[in-house]
Amino acid sequence: MANHGILPHDGKNITFEEMNHKIRATYNFGPSFCFFVPNYAANMLNKTYGKDTFDLVELDLHNGIEHDASLIREDVHFEPDQSKPHVQFIKELLAEATGKDENGKPLLTIQDLSRYSSKRRADARAKNPEFTLEKIHKTFGSSNASTLLTIFGGRVDDLETILLEERLPEGWESRVREAYGLTVITFNLKTVNPVEKGIDEEKYLAEKKKAEEVAAAPATEGEASSIAK
Repeated sequence: MANHGILPHDGKNITFEEMNHKIRATYNFGPSFCFFVPNYAANMLNKTYGKDTFDLVELDLHNGIEHDASLIREDVHFEPDQSKPHVQFIKELLAEATGKDENGKPLLTIQDLSRYSSKRRADARAKNPEFTLEKIHKTFGSSNASTLLTIFGGRVDDLETILLEERLPEGWESRVREAYGLTVITFNLKTVNPVEKGIDEEKYLAEKKKAEEVAAAPATEGEASSIAK
């Protein structure tokens, strides 16, 4: 939002109430969600919701809202500057899309997000010596992922611009059209909980191991003959 001037371009001296109203106007989240997130951030930063201001960079506090195994950013252990999206992760995520819209264009699905979240959590757990992921941060992770399906409709064409260029596409509007916006209850029941429930690190690791074994196996006589030709 700062890139578009919806919030201050420099990302500084923002009131929590201002963030509440701008999230509602831009993304059409319901009032309950628009209060919850800024209020949680205020408590996280030991500030007062109705009086204090904050800078966007403060939201990068590790294990506050920011967490390991993000779908689009490297862990803070590898990249302290959490304002930088990780292009490889974003491209991998969008490549997971198995859905199609009415015009045949790719869409992310709940199952796609669960599958890629499984990969990110398992890989980060294996590679990051300081890896942590508490239950609250698993919920934040699945909530962030779920906005890609709800607010952005899972549309890969839009998400390429949003995630890689960090801007909203020209003429973009929220895919949530309900008059009262996307409420916390609807968001959690219909999207966040199913995404989180579908995450299975063990399944991902088993499939990864199997694929590695197949790749490492010597070619059979028939395969070798085919290759020789």
